[in-house]
Amino acid sequence: MFLRTSTYNSTKTCSNNIERLKYELETADAIVIGAGAGLSASAGMSYSGKRFEQYFSDFHRKYGITDMYSGGFYPFATLEEYWAWWSRHILVNRYEAGVGKPYAGLLELVRDKDYFVLTTNVDHQFQLAGFDKKRLFYTQGDYGLWQCSKPCHHKTYDNEAAVRQMVNEQRDMKIPPELIPRCPVCGAPMNVNLRCDDTFVEDAGWHRAAERYSDFIRRHEHLHVLFLELGVGANTPVIIKYPFWQMTAKNPRAVYACINQGEAFCPGEIQRQSICMDADINTVFQKLLTLP
Repeated sequence: MFLRTSTYNSTKTCSNNIERLKYELETADAIVIGAGAGLSASAGMSYSGKRFEQYFSDFHRKYGITDMYSGGFYPFATLEEYWAWWSRHILVNRYEAGVGKPYAGLLELVRDKDYFVLTTNVDHQFQLAGFDKKRLFYTQGDYGLWQCSKPCHHKTYDNEAAVRQMVNEQRDMKIPPELIPRCPVCGAPMNVNLRCDDTFVEDAGWHRAAERYSDFIRRHEHLHVLFLELGVGANTPVIIKYPFWQMTAKNPRAVYACINQGEAFCPGEIQRQSICMDADINTVFQKLLTLP
């Protein structure tokens, strides 16, 4: 339905865009937030550079892994190595990261509004910041959950205690064999509950969240809706970006806002309904919070 060529919305100054976004945040009947990896990157949760070296320099030296994202796909020879990597990855990105400043700022901006969050992020930042759990749908899983690798059943399990034990007891980038997590039903190795292939488990909580999101969209279909897209890249545009464009095009009262450093654009068909800001998300939020 859209032209192949996307149009950068650069007709207004940054300050004008911020003022317009402030107005939309205050007057919208509902706000649908679509959040991608760029939001956590704005919080300083980089998967490369100094942060990667701080936590994974030994894996870099031994395996040649250069960042946390690619390390998740490394073909480790043993489960002891695999879980040494993943337990450390989960610990630093899920359990010890703290609340990112842009997440706290976003909550201040929408706390009293009728909002819903759709996110591909799996780091639990929205929950840590205090967003209403019934207004969250994290479609791609959660670092804090395990599932059967087969999977033999559709249930997920909290992993914090096991992860911390793995990190504490790993030596030479290996965990003790007895700490390898096994499915309590079939005995197969567990996996992190992340959508990587068709074995991803959509448990009962996932389906309840999906239903709440669909209901939210349906109830606000013809109202003044702000579709606020934050840090969504090109990896999975069919989950957030394309649907936001389509819903904006179908609703003349809707507004599409995109904040994404280096990737803020929209199709020409909805340009008049759009606010695109090529800027750091946290910087924009702090400016919004200081406006009268």
